[in-house]
Amino acid sequence: MELRPGFDEAHRDEVARLFWGAFRGKLGRILWPERKALAFIARIIQPGFAISAVEEGRLLGVAGFKTPGGGFMAGSMADMARHYGWFGAGWRGPVLELFERELVFGQLLMDGIFVAEHARGRGVGTALIGAIKAEAVARGCREVRLDVVEGNARARALYARCGFEARGEVRAGWLAPVLGFRRATTMVARVA
Repeated sequence: MELRPGFDEAHRDEVARLFWGAFRGKLGRILWPERKALAFIARIIQPGFAISAVEEGRLLGVAGFKTPGGGFMAGSMADMARHYGWFGAGWRGPVLELFERELVFGQLLMDGIFVAEHARGRGVGTALIGAIKAEAVARGCREVRLDVVEGNARARALYARCGFEARGEVRAGWLAPVLGFRRATTMVARVA
């Protein structure tokens, strides 16, 4: 397995499919229908804010991150309108804005991690988290922060094994029926 900064442009559509597979439960009611969601995601994902795991040219997984300079998922209302029209973008955009997490000085924000089904159980997630931690150190950060939604016990266990500790909770409130979860746990790992 090789860890690389960014992702190959040839993998863009696959990255979008893997992202959608991992986050459809959280974003599906907002970004439906699937064909539009995949096209929108493929357009807005930014390789400069990602680390990919590849083996013999085959994509195994990706971890995205967010910094003051940009993030993995970086689309505009115009990007959204290209796929959903202005009316569709008009309600989707504000709802997605509620997902935005504030950046904290000294922390690198992990903005999603996903592993291809054929590569699960092979240490890809652990390797990607290690690479995210190294990216944090290279950027002068002391910590990596992420959020994990309730019910995702597998991901939470992975994060705990990689040194992340619960530091708080974010409640979905009135958006819970739309988002498909009631709360998420904020987890932080020290890296320096």
